[in-house]
Amino acid sequence: MNANQVRQYRQIKGWSQQELAQRIEVARQTINLIENNRYNPTLLLCIKLAHALDTDLNSLFWQGNEHEQITE
Repeated sequence: MNANQVRQYRQIKGWSQQELAQRIEVARQTINLIENNRYNPTLLLCIKLAHALDTDLNSLFWQGNEHEQITE
């Protein structure tokens, strides 16, 4: 997970950590931990973050070749 993307998208919106936290109904500390890569959010929380920040999960959490495509 690239936590800096969460911070970047939040800052693009012009929101504080508290504002984002209120929008997705978590504590501000949770946002801080996610942004500093000290908390591994659940899939549901990742979806809420992506929705609130008007982006998708791939853009928010994976960059470049870090995202490995699974094929059969």
